[in-house]
Amino acid sequence: MSDDPSTTTARDGAVPRQRASGSTAAEPAAGLPCVAASRVRDIAASAGDPTFIDGCVKRYAAAGFGTPDQAEVRSWRNSWPPLLEALVRAGLSDLQLYLEYGTPGGGRRLDALLVGATTDGTLRLVIVELKQWQTCRILDGDRVMRSDGLVTAHPIHQVAAYRSFFQHWRPEGAPGLDVRGVVVLHNATAGEGAALAAGAGGDVGIPVVTAEELSGSVGALAALLWCGDLTAPDVGQVAAFEDIRWTPSSRLLGHVGADLAGNRAFALVGDQQDAFVKIRQAAARHLPVGDEGTAADGGGEGAVITVSGGPGSGKTALAVRLLGYLMRRHPTVAPRFITPSGTLRAHLLDATRGHLAARELFPSAGSMRSTARQSGALVIDEAQRIKRGGAPGLPPDLAVVLAHVPLAVVFLDERQIIRPDEGTTVEEIRTAARALGRAHHHLELTGSFRCSGSAAYTAWVDALLYGTPQPWTGHAGYNLRLADDPFQLQEGIEHATAQGRTARTTAGFCWRWTRTRPRGATALPLDISIDVPASHRDAPARTWRAAWNAATALTDPEEGRPLAPHSQLWASHTGGHQQIGCIYTAQGLEYHHAGVIIGPDLTWTDDRWTAHPHRSHDEALRHLTPQQYLPYALNTYRVLFTRGTHTTHLHTTDTDTHHMLNRLIR
Repeated sequence: MSDDPSTTTARDGAVPRQRASGSTAAEPAAGLPCVAASRVRDIAASAGDPTFIDGCVKRYAAAGFGTPDQAEVRSWRNSWPPLLEALVRAGLSDLQLYLEYGTPGGGRRLDALLVGATTDGTLRLVIVELKQWQTCRILDGDRVMRSDGLVTAHPIHQVAAYRSFFQHWRPEGAPGLDVRGVVVLHNATAGEGAALAAGAGGDVGIPVVTAEELSGSVGALAALLWCGDLTAPDVGQVAAFEDIRWTPSSRLLGHVGADLAGNRAFALVGDQQDAFVKIRQAAARHLPVGDEGTAADGGGEGAVITVSGGPGSGKTALAVRLLGYLMRRHPTVAPRFITPSGTLRAHLLDATRGHLAARELFPSAGSMRSTARQSGALVIDEAQRIKRGGAPGLPPDLAVVLAHVPLAVVFLDERQIIRPDEGTTVEEIRTAARALGRAHHHLELTGSFRCSGSAAYTAWVDALLYGTPQPWTGHAGYNLRLADDPFQLQEGIEHATAQGRTARTTAGFCWRWTRTRPRGATALPLDISIDVPASHRDAPARTWRAAWNAATALTDPEEGRPLAPHSQLWASHTGGHQQIGCIYTAQGLEYHHAGVIIGPDLTWTDDRWTAHPHRSHDEALRHLTPQQYLPYALNTYRVLFTRGTHTTHLHTTDTDTHHMLNRLIR
């Protein structure tokens, strides 16, 4: 029998994936989410070709993973050869191998995945996590610090999460799978590998294989890699594996849905609850209930629901609760949650971190089209951040959603469009839905559940930015103040933090952001600098300096203590109050006490707002004319002004703008 996967005949009537004409032996079949797929011997033979890596870079992008950076490509060059050499030497050349295998939605990528057959015909998957490290410092059972100072997840726990995915996402009727995992430290000694394994906090059945084992006994090596008892899978078995359409188990959906429903941060009140009931009614009309049935066919059927509301109206809370409901009530339609906001997605993944297989329930925005073709119910939050594309009308990604998903619920705020290449409107969505013959329902959230429920404050902000500025007359329970300088602003943040409140400062993107830092650094670059003139004889001129939020988490290299969280978790994790956030790390989130710095890109001049795009450091905006820049600046500051649930303190770097605000805020 031929063992060339390109001639596979799939079992159970499945249509086998076809390789492109003229493809190489290591090139995956169309639609496979990986950069190489073939027998070990074929990939090992191809890997020596100078064009092999270039082909993998192209297939990486074609698989929807984006563009690999230089460090990623360098890791391929360094890690694939020792792995392939070891597999061939261990007599495992006939096993099927996938490099950079991706889970649905691009949620995770496995460095390598081996597929073989056990003696009883069961397919075994062996997940291989490749590391170039020799040593690292164990911070705790979940984290390690690399020699370059970067803190990352313990590789054994990484593999455990990948293993959990295959265990919880195998659909009924798919081939049985025996899933194993291994960490390969191809530059480390046995002692260094033992130290890493011991730091995982218990035996989870995932061995650490080092350079010493890779060059050791052939029989022992195959056993260490969980492949000692495996035979080559036949072409039907390979096809059966490749044709699996990964879907989460009802049990996983039920558990995650229950957690989301029980999270107090996503409690519903007022018109949120009314909207929730209406969306549930639409779901009942368009989706099957329980574990039986299939999603309705997308063509000419289904519903599109838009939900709009201003800051603090509860859009995200409603979106998350809706996802939890769909998971429990309509599990067979593969409900998913997508947001273009990487910060919001990071917080949702953090909220569900207790479920190792939950990551794929929150696909990245870059996989919206592929998700739309697999999901029967899609919840999209912060839809005004979706990329528009070059043509007018509905953003292309959203057009695919409306064409394919039986129930699409889209949450947006048109006054939170902050870039010229983003955004959509309710009217655009309504027009597109009707053109497809789909029912469209629109719901408006009018309440304010942030800012101590102060609709008066959000109305004051809208008048300030879009209408005629009005004096702030106050609202019981909400504290709005104007700080004379950033030192005052910082004092308020420190005081609120000392009282156990969440307090954060944001600013317009008017200072450069240094994303990198020296190895072993214990502080972030102080990129933000504001000169404060002398106010009187006893108060000399000073300069206030601060750091932007960290591009990567900053950890004390000696004590392993978190010093600054990753920018996407800046709003909620320990230490975030000591850095300054921006629109991209604050949108969609909230905290008790908000400090806001209005930068020099927006000033009050001649009784109107004036934009200064040349003072911006946002590459997507600084090329615009002042007239083009102004609406994005106003929308940006509207978002920043409305993050505080109880307190907002403002400061502006411009003297005239300060005088205007001082007249309004007593």
